[in-house]
Amino acid sequence: MNERTTSSSWASGIVAALELGGVDCRSLFAQLGLDYGALTDPDARFAQDAMTRLWHLAVEASGNPAIGLNMAKILRPSSFNVVGYAVMSSRNLQEGFARLVRYQRIIGEGADLSFHSTPESYEMVLAIHGDRLPSASQSAEASLAYSLSFCRWLTGKPLYPRLVSLMGPAPEDLAPYQAVFQCPLKFNAEHYALLFERADLDAPLPSANEALAQLHDRFAGDYLARFSGARVTHQVRQVLCRLLPQGEPKREAVAQALLLSERTLQRRLQDEGTSYQHLLDDSRRELAGQYLGQANLTLLEISYLLGFSDPSNFFRAFRRWFDSTPGEYRARL
Repeated sequence: MNERTTSSSWASGIVAALELGGVDCRSLFAQLGLDYGALTDPDARFAQDAMTRLWHLAVEASGNPAIGLNMAKILRPSSFNVVGYAVMSSRNLQEGFARLVRYQRIIGEGADLSFHSTPESYEMVLAIHGDRLPSASQSAEASLAYSLSFCRWLTGKPLYPRLVSLMGPAPEDLAPYQAVFQCPLKFNAEHYALLFERADLDAPLPSANEALAQLHDRFAGDYLARFSGARVTHQVRQVLCRLLPQGEPKREAVAQALLLSERTLQRRLQDEGTSYQHLLDDSRRELAGQYLGQANLTLLEISYLLGFSDPSNFFRAFRRWFDSTPGEYRARL
């Protein structure tokens, strides 16, 4: 089965942030069986689950659960691969975020970004998914911290979000979060998100350049087309995550969402070494682990969010996935 991957450019930014926190990443890479030298190869990619393990080992080694926030200090467009330059040359941050959403799979396949507007604000919502492992909270916090710092660097002036939403309980030490985000913080949120004033994202960027933006769009589009040619697996996972709260998605509905026939979808998944049923089960298992980390969600709510019409089916599936009940799993968390 094709694994989700992270670009070497984003991985090298993570490594720089961890090393800033005193972590010996070279030895951690050796421990994880990863090639440290590949960080400088622009075409290299690292398995998403390997990056999750790296975050866990780094927190353990540093004793700093907020180490992901160090990404705010790693200011370089190259961390976003070619996407960083496309954002830089955009007319404003609103257009830049639209490009980031369009091309984010180049940076990392584990991230799902969306960008919404309301009459008063813009919101960037982030979800990070793993393959066999639920993603580390530090990964999402690093993404939000970097995105905000990058925006501040691009505008050349202070930029204060209206709100930063973070999943999971508030940490004992809020100071690192307040220092990086400098705005109201909401913990135990339904998702990770940055909420901005419209005026801040509509203001022209000093680095705007329409000709360069079109050039970078072409580079990013070519990369994405080359990279995503056969990866229907990732697209199916994204559609499943979107449809599950409405009930168990039928294969036909997912095929329609991807503009494919059921037969074509089945064949392409088979070519990638997986099946629709496997991806449905895998997506539910992964989301179950993430939802149980949110204290504000009841087990009944989690059952329905995963598309189970009968909670007893959820409990049976959960025991098969984790060899424990949802209550026991949450207690361990």
